[in-house]
Amino acid sequence: MDRSGDARLVLLLLFMSHMTTALEVPLDLPQPPTITHQSPKDYIVDPRENIVIYCEAKGKPHPSFSWTRNGTHFDIEKDPKVIMKPHTGTLVIDISGGEKTEAYEGIYQCAAHNQLGTAVSSHIHIRQSNVFSVLRELILAGSPLWSKERFSPIVAQKGQSLVLHCRPPAGLPPPIVFWMDNNFQRLPQSRRVSQGLNGDLYFSNVQMEDSRNNYICYARFPHTQTIQQKQPISVHVTEHKPIEERAPVFMVPSGSLSSELVLRGETLEMECIADGLPTPAVSWSKRSGEIPSARASFLNYNKTLRITDVSEADAGEYQCRATNTHGSVHHTYRVTVRAAPYWISAPKNLVLAPLETGAISCLAGGNPKPTIHWSVNGLPINDAPKDPSRRVENDTIIFSAVQTGSSAVYQCNATNQYGDLLYNAFVNVLAEPPRVLTPSDKVYQVIVNKPALLECVSFGSPVPTITWFKDSRSSMLDGDPYVFHDSGALEIPVSQGSNSGKYTCVARNNLGISENHVYLEVKEPTRILRPPEYRVVQRNADVLFECKVKHDPSLVPTVSWRRDNGELPYDERFRVEADSLTISDVSESDAGVYTCMVNTTLDQDSASAQLTVVEQPDAPTDLELTDPGARSVQLTWTPGDEHNSPTKKFLIQYEDALHQSGVWLNLTEVPGSRTTAHLKLSPYVHYSFRVLALNDVGYSRPSRASRQYRTSPAAPDENPSEVKGHGTEHNNLVITWKPLTPLQANGPGLQYKVMWRQQEVEQDWSFVTVANVSRFVVSGTPTFVPYELKVQAINDYGHAPKPSAVIGHSGEDFPSAAPEAVQVLVLNSTEAEVSWTHVPQRSVRGRLQGYRVHYRRERSLHRHNSHHAEQRSKTFSTGSSSGRLTDLQPYSLYSLHITALSGRGEGPASNTHRFQTPEGVPGAPASLRVSAADPESVLLEWSPPHQRNGRLTGYTLRYHAVSSSSDAGELQELELPANHSSVFLHSLQHSTRYRFSLSARTARGSGPPLTQETLTVLDRALVSPQVDIATQGWFIGLMSAIALLILILLIICFIKRNKGGKYPVKEKEDAHGDPEIQPMKEDDMTFGEYR
Repeated sequence: MDRSGDARLVLLLLFMSHMTTALEVPLDLPQPPTITHQSPKDYIVDPRENIVIYCEAKGKPHPSFSWTRNGTHFDIEKDPKVIMKPHTGTLVIDISGGEKTEAYEGIYQCAAHNQLGTAVSSHIHIRQSNVFSVLRELILAGSPLWSKERFSPIVAQKGQSLVLHCRPPAGLPPPIVFWMDNNFQRLPQSRRVSQGLNGDLYFSNVQMEDSRNNYICYARFPHTQTIQQKQPISVHVTEHKPIEERAPVFMVPSGSLSSELVLRGETLEMECIADGLPTPAVSWSKRSGEIPSARASFLNYNKTLRITDVSEADAGEYQCRATNTHGSVHHTYRVTVRAAPYWISAPKNLVLAPLETGAISCLAGGNPKPTIHWSVNGLPINDAPKDPSRRVENDTIIFSAVQTGSSAVYQCNATNQYGDLLYNAFVNVLAEPPRVLTPSDKVYQVIVNKPALLECVSFGSPVPTITWFKDSRSSMLDGDPYVFHDSGALEIPVSQGSNSGKYTCVARNNLGISENHVYLEVKEPTRILRPPEYRVVQRNADVLFECKVKHDPSLVPTVSWRRDNGELPYDERFRVEADSLTISDVSESDAGVYTCMVNTTLDQDSASAQLTVVEQPDAPTDLELTDPGARSVQLTWTPGDEHNSPTKKFLIQYEDALHQSGVWLNLTEVPGSRTTAHLKLSPYVHYSFRVLALNDVGYSRPSRASRQYRTSPAAPDENPSEVKGHGTEHNNLVITWKPLTPLQANGPGLQYKVMWRQQEVEQDWSFVTVANVSRFVVSGTPTFVPYELKVQAINDYGHAPKPSAVIGHSGEDFPSAAPEAVQVLVLNSTEAEVSWTHVPQRSVRGRLQGYRVHYRRERSLHRHNSHHAEQRSKTFSTGSSSGRLTDLQPYSLYSLHITALSGRGEGPASNTHRFQTPEGVPGAPASLRVSAADPESVLLEWSPPHQRNGRLTGYTLRYHAVSSSSDAGELQELELPANHSSVFLHSLQHSTRYRFSLSARTARGSGPPLTQETLTVLDRALVSPQVDIATQGWFIGLMSAIALLILILLIICFIKRNKGGKYPVKEKEDAHGDPEIQPMKEDDMTFGEYR
């Protein structure tokens, strides 16, 4: 076969071997041994415990075990301290009797054998921790682990660098080093003082606080859980000469270049510790690449760079740089990455039928590339018995036309200078019909639109082919939407409800067939329909988060809540219900992100919402007054906690201790973004200030009051406002004003200079100075004349600015003339228009306020209704010379007069004028009564209207039958004379409801109706009359006869008793002979008797 053909064959065999990886040989079938558990390759022994080297394996038949030590057979039976556990190869070496552990150190390897082959374990290196060997040697020599050396106190000049050496004893694994004082308190470390990777303590520059006599280095050995300490070191820092600052110099490492070799997968640590003053800062970089942020960490105040799980990409040059104000220094680490062997593809067990072809491949990586060595049943393949069915091609063994005797265990050993790997893989030649290993009738449940994977794990040799059917065996599943895996599994990438059902997998090879049934149930997804929503609540309030869930009816959801990805507090304030979370009496600590998590056995959903707890801001603090001025000052403050609600504004209040002590008044407001305010002040005030913050919740508590700030007195800046003049009598003038507040007074001795003079009259100002009042009365003034008025504020420090004059009038008098030419035009029965002429202006003697019409109804023109109504009045505006009266009564006699109206009151009345109103429509009848005379007739009786509003000319009666339906009977109308007050209506339908409407009429028309309804009586021919039987004569006669008969019977009984005749009572008395009184017996209506 040519080289290209061999390559194609190898690829084909690799593919076939890959297909067999899913085969797991059932334990009831013959199979070579497989190592299932072994001890780690490096075994560090604790001499206080027995040595246990694990080696467990499976196989059919069950394997036996043997061991080698350092490459030669280890005869267990010759050493009574060594036993092998039953049914396993695990060794237990008893060293509790004081045996030396060193006697059992070495490299061990376990072998598991049966008739089909031999599997071997990795080499297990048994070593004891160096701590014990060193400890034993020191104790035998009479010395402790750390010698009792005495250290002279170290004297260091302030600012110089210093190194305290630890030098712990070696250990396997190495000890963990830390520095503490004699009270077991860790010594503080910083960018200036830190511990190096070697355990030494480095000071970039010492300071006075570094002086102490108890620097102690401790070493903890993790394998033995022991701690040892070094003798204390004393450091004394002096300050004899000036401190000189200096540029950085590296204490560790030395030189400018270092080389580091690290193996793939291990951890790389590089450190740079520098001396310098000021303390240098250390930074790291990588040339021609980036430091892997996901695996890198900067430790020891950035002095150590640690990279975990190193890969080949981490090789290169790393530079650390130390910098201070006097310069910088750098060091380069050249990192080389090598790799011990690692598996790219480890060998896999191979199950073949007789005459089949297959391959075992061993692909390993490493740097340098590892060498592959093959063994068979623990022997190098070149030393093993020849097998014509196998051929070695580099890292692959090819098998062709195998026979039953070709079963064996093959070992692949990959080695380079940094390590080795060993892996077992067997070739098992079997001829077995198929069997399905997946449990039968297994039910798979999946959420709709999610992938479903139905397993069909099978075994057979040759490897069975798998086919799938759904619900019936009528057609084989093939193509979309199905995916068929090499393992035999059937995948449905996007499950739908229609995919639910019974599935059958069938396994076939040339030796037989096997099938299995499984079931798929596709469920509806679990979804949160109403998720929790963002909530902003005030402290001490309650909050509700909803979490409404929809799920498949066959699934039982579990709802849980979390806060900030942690459990809810164990607090009765948190109440979890089926679809909600309620938090009562919320506090600020309850704020956070709340997540509702819904889980079923198949899926889950979650939704989160933020809870923000707000409250009024805290009171501002630290009030300070600066930049004092005569009438200003600068106020600054520090805001309090906003409690999650931004401050909208600050309110500044003041207290005037001089004029209104204890009263706080608002002064100004500033935006919430400011913490200072320039305050404008008034003179002669003893100010104290406080600040309140406002957010959306409300105002904070007031801050503490500032110190008192006093302003000096000054003359008033302003005069009183609202100066007015009016008269209360016809010969006076009352001047009023709004007085100044104490804050406006600007100083002590506040007074008011009140000034007045008649307008348009040449005369000087009259004035008076008053205090503590807000009005002044000027007497003896002419009636209603204009005056100019001024009021000026004065205090002990001067006058306010000159005030402006206002106009006021002296008192008014009653008008002296009456309106004339009064006329009335009657418009209709309820309205009339009145007109008049204006009075002369000079007769008003004040401001004309209007005209007032006084009118009264003297009587009705109807003889039956002549009572009087109250007097009424109506006022019309100043410019009016006519007006309308709209509330008159029809058919009435009215009288009226008119007066002029000033600010003082009404003047004399005009002459009285009388007029009549015409007739109007009457009011409704006063009453209407309807009574049934017989089944077909009714009697209507009524009273005339109270408001006739004219002469009645008659009545109009309208009536019709009504029913529960919308249909109404024919409307009947009847005109009745005015002098009638009743009427009989005949020929009505019996047992029918009627509606009657009656209205009165005058010559102007009909008034509103009065309506009644009634029901005509039932027909006597159809319904028997209901008669009171007790009032019927025949019944009275019958009762009288019965009473008379009872009376006669009682008399007869009485007569017979007096004669001593035999009757029931007498017979009983004779029979009993009882001298006692016999009781009356109610049943007999007889009487007892004495003897």
